[in-house]
Amino acid sequence: MTAIHPFRVSVPDATLAHIRARVEAYPWHAMPDKSGWIYGTNLEYMKDLCAYWLDKYDWRKHEAIINNFSHHKAAVNDFELHFIHEKGSGSEPLPLIISHGWPGTVIEFLDIIEPLAHPERFGGNADDGFDVIVPSLPGFGFSSAPKQPIGPRRMAKLFNQLMTEVLGYERYVAQGGDWGGAISSWLGFEHAEACIGIHINILTMRNPDNPRTAEELAWADEFDRQQIMEDGYRTQQATKPQTLSYAMMDSPVGIAAWIIEKFYSWSDISGDDIESVHTKDWLLTNIMIYLVTGTFSTASWIYYGRREEGGRVLSASGKRVEVPTAAALFPAEMLAWPPRSYVDRLYNITQWTEMSCGGHFAALEQPELLVKDIRNFARTLRK
Repeated sequence: MTAIHPFRVSVPDATLAHIRARVEAYPWHAMPDKSGWIYGTNLEYMKDLCAYWLDKYDWRKHEAIINNFSHHKAAVNDFELHFIHEKGSGSEPLPLIISHGWPGTVIEFLDIIEPLAHPERFGGNADDGFDVIVPSLPGFGFSSAPKQPIGPRRMAKLFNQLMTEVLGYERYVAQGGDWGGAISSWLGFEHAEACIGIHINILTMRNPDNPRTAEELAWADEFDRQQIMEDGYRTQQATKPQTLSYAMMDSPVGIAAWIIEKFYSWSDISGDDIESVHTKDWLLTNIMIYLVTGTFSTASWIYYGRREEGGRVLSASGKRVEVPTAAALFPAEMLAWPPRSYVDRLYNITQWTEMSCGGHFAALEQPELLVKDIRNFARTLRK
């Protein structure tokens, strides 16, 4: 079995000082004087965020919060994977691997790890407990970087090895949104000998036979229309990620603006107030993980990697994910869900939950709804 090493987040003072200096030196006077969010990240909000970054934000405080969890690293093939591992309550906690996406990190899940692992501490039943495993995607955060782009299909293989060969689990459940939804789909599709069920809060995969019914065709037309204004970043990162890296490598403000735009656009916020859902402290801590690890460039490679792996289609023959699948539909998801008939041709859907609120970042926006839905699904698998 592969050796597992304990890990603690400990960023050198010199790294923090460099980031601070770059934020202080940002040439705000050169920015176009346009208000609002219509052209991209709001200038006034960025100025306010960066002032907070310099005057009030405390990385060491949040570093300590991150280190409250049990972090590890392990070699899996050519990668050193970082992961949080929280052993669950109850007599038989069910192993659950949760994977994040871009532009997120493992800190998306800090508020749901304990409720999932120890439900009795939150008014629940200890027998609903999970062994919760939260890895940093290869090239993201504290996991090592690939030498060349890799996509979600290969990441799924690595995560299956982490669960079975490194941690020694014979069976487990996978959950994910964003890229985690794609990774979980591949786990259920290609690693069903160990992955006994998946829970996804996004649909990133596509049917090879395309929409069939009038309802599905209407969804496809509306989906394409909605994605027109979201395709810019995706096209850049899927085709020329290296070019973007040069611009971002030494610009904390640039990276922050690139990421903040997505948390604004993809969340179920009130009006134009991004902080109705996300605090400055959380936004900056997520951004800081990209900065202190220098992984913005390699994280964006996953889009290129998916292109090389064949894109969004699981199987050209139309074969679907046959392990039990739970779909959690949050209404403000940036990738609008298709009709159930379309999804049923991709997955063996055994639980379909249409949520009352929430967006793309479900664990952050509606943690209680997400945890409840995962628990309900897992009860059907524990039997």
